[in-house]
Amino acid sequence: MSAVPTLPERMALFGDLLDFDATPALDDPASPGVRYRPAHWLLIENGRISGVQAHEPDVGWAQERHAGRLILPGFIDTHVHSAQIDVLGAWGTALLDWLETHTFPAEARMADPAHAAMMSGLFLDGLLATGTTAAMVFPTVHKGSVDALFRAAAQRGMRMIAGKVLMDRHAPDNLRDDVAQAERDCTDLIARWHGQGRAAYAVTPRFAPTSTDAQLAMAGALMAAHPGLYMQTHVAENRDEVKWVAELFPQARSYLDVYQRFGLLGPRAMLAHGIWLDDTDRTLLRESGAALAFCPSSNLFLGSGLFDWAAARQQGAAVSMACDVGGGTSLSMLRTLADGYKVQAMAGRRVTAWALLHAATRGAAEALGLAREIGSFDVGTCADVVVWDRARHPVEIRRQAVARDLHDAVFAWLTLAGDEHVVSTRVAGQMRYQRPN
Repeated sequence: MSAVPTLPERMALFGDLLDFDATPALDDPASPGVRYRPAHWLLIENGRISGVQAHEPDVGWAQERHAGRLILPGFIDTHVHSAQIDVLGAWGTALLDWLETHTFPAEARMADPAHAAMMSGLFLDGLLATGTTAAMVFPTVHKGSVDALFRAAAQRGMRMIAGKVLMDRHAPDNLRDDVAQAERDCTDLIARWHGQGRAAYAVTPRFAPTSTDAQLAMAGALMAAHPGLYMQTHVAENRDEVKWVAELFPQARSYLDVYQRFGLLGPRAMLAHGIWLDDTDRTLLRESGAALAFCPSSNLFLGSGLFDWAAARQQGAAVSMACDVGGGTSLSMLRTLADGYKVQAMAGRRVTAWALLHAATRGAAEALGLAREIGSFDVGTCADVVVWDRARHPVEIRRQAVARDLHDAVFAWLTLAGDEHVVSTRVAGQMRYQRPN
């Protein structure tokens, strides 16, 4: 990655600022919580948000004008696999066969340090180019893949949560670890990366079927021994997977209960999918403080099912958004959000642009316990900021011109815009992506 020039210590961005100061309702476009400040200046000092104002700042501020453009906090992707950009758009079957056919071969290549370094940089630059500035990521079972990802994220200044994938059964020989070595690797990675800069370590069992009881117990012991760690895994994505878990863990009440029994649920736990949960599971999520990552693009692509967002909300379970590449077909959170609307519509529900955007910004930050750092334009947060074009093509321009109100305009942008609408991406105030002219 080429060096990025240091920006002025005081930078002011002018445009239409959009973020959230509360959680909007799922289905009410008039719901409070939306903070829209058109034609305002966003003030950035030393990489952090220092204020918002309507009047032009004084001569001590470097200025950048984006009249008519949207300016949003950087998106936060709460579940994505860095090695799986190699399997984007791979033709396949349902989850378990898809893992064997596409995913595991791609992940095995991450044993090569040079490949892991190349893939990590490519992956992170792909996130930045689509407006994502922070992520919770699965590298692979290889210790070196975790080092490569954290190193590349540090070079870009990104908030990164990741950890070595744990798999000691039901996986190819070249992707299985053992409990003792995995514990040593995790302990070393925690010491090297957790809390360093903007890095945080996540204990990462791939999913319950690929870890023995001994490995899950070790994972729980790591969580207990190192307060402040995150935990990430998959849960209840596919009905065949749920049946398999019931066979492997007959003592557990449910798939989610497996993780509870091993001490893996808590306020820093993020579980991807959660399609096939019941109300008892959702109550457990609320009581433990664990959150769900809704992965609509992946769920559609693999035919896994339709996530019930309303039920999760009713039971008090936190929900964030995730692209889940490579089951998902794009690193773009806008594409993910548009698919989120479609999944809910297929299930007979309508969710607003506000609910979708909140779940990819402030809502995700709150689920990760990072609302004081990312996800909004609150004073003191890191200046992870993305400038967006509302429309670039004649049909989009016409659609924006006839929008009935703010929600109509933003929802049309969310559903019609693409990667080319990203004008620039800043991380902690530093320019990390600019659209080519």
